[in-house]
Amino acid sequence: MADIKPIKRALVSVFHKDGLDDLLRKLNEEGVAFLSTGGTQKFIESLGYECQTVESVTTYPSILGGRVKTLHPKVFGGILGRREEEGDREQMAQYDIPEIDLVIVDLYPFEDTVNSGASAADIIEKIDIGGISLIRAGAKNFRDVVIVPSKAEYGVLLDILNKKGAQTDIEDRKMFAERAFAVSSHYDTAIHEWFEKN
Repeated sequence: MADIKPIKRALVSVFHKDGLDDLLRKLNEEGVAFLSTGGTQKFIESLGYECQTVESVTTYPSILGGRVKTLHPKVFGGILGRREEEGDREQMAQYDIPEIDLVIVDLYPFEDTVNSGASAADIIEKIDIGGISLIRAGAKNFRDVVIVPSKAEYGVLLDILNKKGAQTDIEDRKMFAERAFAVSSHYDTAIHEWFEKN
């Protein structure tokens, strides 16, 4: 147990909302602030929790039919900023970038869409860009950030929260990062295989 980091703000951006309720309830009980977009934001608020919009942080709306929502320096700076680096902290303050300590993502269902016999256009729209980028950013900065890369990990984080409260140690964060890169690798492999066949 070393290098304990508190969870104060969580960015939640998920396709599937099922199974998220218990995790959100516990995070809310622990005083964690929520940041989100679109359907996920509405879902969080429907449970009675306050949720800041990503748009209010970035000052940009969701654009291009929802293709661009989280891809912004204020979001990625908040995830990638190194808390121990004085230069990073100064720039985060200078550009009013909020620290994001937890990222919860559940990607667009690319493989399910392929298996459903959907059109090529529909399949291409299920290639997640923002979500996969959030996963990679959170995993890269695992020294400071917890990344939950799929709904399969909701229960894993909930167990940690129930045992330790809203904080994690470096071993927890590294474990999630490893799982995150497994999710990313699997996802990109599925996309590559589809392109190869089509």
